[in-house]
Amino acid sequence: MSEQRADGDKEENITETSPLPGGRAAEEPPGGDRDPGTDGEEADSWATVKVVLVPEGHVMTVAFAIGLSIQELKCHLSSELRVPVEVLQISLDGRVVEDKQSLMELGVRPHSSTRLEMSSTDPTTHPLRPLRPPEHDSMPDVISVRVQTDDGVFQEVVVEIERPRQQKAFVGGYRHRLTGVEYHHAAIQTLPKRIADRGVVVYSRDTQTAELKSQVQQCPVSVSTQMSGIGCYVSCINDKLVTPGNYITAAEKHNERLRAVICLQSYVRRWMAWQVVDQLRRERERRLNWLELQERRRTEEKEEQLIDRQRRWMNPQRKEDLNLLYHALEKWRCEEEQKINSSMQGAERKAALCLLLDKESQLIAAIGRHHVAVQENNYDKTIREFLDKSGAPHQWRAADGRLIEMDSQHTIRARELQELYNNIHLPAVSQEQRLHVLMTLKHDVKEHECQLTRDIVDLIDREVDLMTLGVKKTNLEGLRKRISTLFLQYIRTPAFNPEVAKLLKVPQNPCQMKNDLFLCRSCRCYRSSAKFSPTARSRLSGQCRDCARLNNISGARDDLSCYKNMLRRLRDNEQRLSDNAKIPFLLQVEDLQYLVEVVWASCSALQTSSDLYNLVFTRWDHKRDWSPWNCILLSKEETSAHLEVQDVHKTYEAEFIQGIEHKHMLAQRHFSSCPIMAGYLVSATLGNYLVSKPITMKVKHVTNPTPASAP
Repeated sequence: MSEQRADGDKEENITETSPLPGGRAAEEPPGGDRDPGTDGEEADSWATVKVVLVPEGHVMTVAFAIGLSIQELKCHLSSELRVPVEVLQISLDGRVVEDKQSLMELGVRPHSSTRLEMSSTDPTTHPLRPLRPPEHDSMPDVISVRVQTDDGVFQEVVVEIERPRQQKAFVGGYRHRLTGVEYHHAAIQTLPKRIADRGVVVYSRDTQTAELKSQVQQCPVSVSTQMSGIGCYVSCINDKLVTPGNYITAAEKHNERLRAVICLQSYVRRWMAWQVVDQLRRERERRLNWLELQERRRTEEKEEQLIDRQRRWMNPQRKEDLNLLYHALEKWRCEEEQKINSSMQGAERKAALCLLLDKESQLIAAIGRHHVAVQENNYDKTIREFLDKSGAPHQWRAADGRLIEMDSQHTIRARELQELYNNIHLPAVSQEQRLHVLMTLKHDVKEHECQLTRDIVDLIDREVDLMTLGVKKTNLEGLRKRISTLFLQYIRTPAFNPEVAKLLKVPQNPCQMKNDLFLCRSCRCYRSSAKFSPTARSRLSGQCRDCARLNNISGARDDLSCYKNMLRRLRDNEQRLSDNAKIPFLLQVEDLQYLVEVVWASCSALQTSSDLYNLVFTRWDHKRDWSPWNCILLSKEETSAHLEVQDVHKTYEAEFIQGIEHKHMLAQRHFSSCPIMAGYLVSATLGNYLVSKPITMKVKHVTNPTPASAP
């Protein structure tokens, strides 16, 4: 049997309709009696009718008897589309067809197809739409089947496809073992073909059932026993005498097995105990080694601090080292003044105070002279570092990690000027070498015509003339120093050395300095923001750093190096614990000094240590970032124990916790006036305190402080 679609264009939009009952070849009309005026055979013939829904353009294909009227076709289509019959209007080739006419009267031949157009007289209320979109099913409604009759004649039969509403049942399938693809058996509409009866049963349940049989077997060798008797002697040489043992009851057997199990468990538990003890021993040794390492590290750090402080006292090189000397001087003056006030009176006391003042003046002068010498040494070192930076090539890391260096025309120019500056400062050179260096310098600076270069050329000519006259080198030192100074100024000019533009602290463009100048209240000079020390409570302090240092030397003579070390350690620890740590980097040395001296009274929270070099700030609650309201001041030994605390409220006593929270509240009130710090204020651990405005607290310096630790 071969299948093919009904006649019609393939590109048309075919829409399925509700199936006619039966799902069979067209044998009787879908509804109504036959037209009595038609011929019997032709009236029973069927044709394929394609109904085009106007204006949507959908096509409905129906197998219909050519003897039925248009009215009956409308009734069938109205039930399919669920619209009233009265609104349906069928036309053929643009002409409206009457309801009484049949398909035969319209010229439709049996087993042929025709195309009709159907529209609605009331498209607003009753539009013509198919109940099921065409994309839901690709199977046509009607197919033409070519079958062979018993006479051997082929005949075209129109078959309408029946689509059941229910879901097809799952009838099994199989799965490919290699690819895992599943193949399901398809459900069909026709019954399976009946197998012809051969007269012989080809399948039976008896052939599928195993049959069991029981059979007794006899040993091939007979076995028997014989005993001695009258007329029969049986030797007993090979006999064995068997003595019965003690009878063991079930309870005795169970107890014996229980004792064996208990013995085995005891050995296993002893082995497990050994393992636990060994683990505890290893942990104890590791803990002791770690504590010993921490103690040795703290001892080494303290020794390094003492050695560093002694080195700074004996050979100060920085301003912080000089502040340490002034602090020691102030401490010595206070002790001497206290001794004088406690042991002397009247004129003797005044004379001793005058001698003390003279000694203090001499010591201050000695420190000042050392400061001048250090400045001269540092000046030469600073100049060399400046020239090295300006002449260094550009460096960056490649993708593979290699260091790449590149020289530009500016770096080459800076390196040439650096070499020329070093040649000018050569101490022991002959007169010919000195003249060669001066001529090279003269030709180099004459390329740029300005007042600076003219002054350098004049000084070079003057030195050449004096050297020609035989003037001694000692008399030329002042002139050579002037040449060196002017040439250094020449090197620092970006117009002659463009590479130094990025190293100058003062920008060359005056517009860039407009918003970066501030007035110092002490010296009444305008300085850049880099000359001021910012604090967490305000943007910039009122005094520049030089004035603040002079005030410290003339007054309190405080040494802030310990607070700087404490702040640096705090920042390193917080940066190691959290990459988002911000508050420690907003604090300055003065802010940390206020926290230590005012809030924590220069002593650890446990009142065990007052050595500033041994105190460390750490987190109070380990789960939150460090802040002035989430910190605790402890010694280095106490910090190791505090870091192991999981919950501070379960470890420390309530009175101690209240004291810590009170100090946190003081720090919160102090920093609440800072707009930047106010954004980080938290009140989770402080209760429902409302900070409205800051509280100003004055710090009184003790004239005779107790030394924390001996150097």
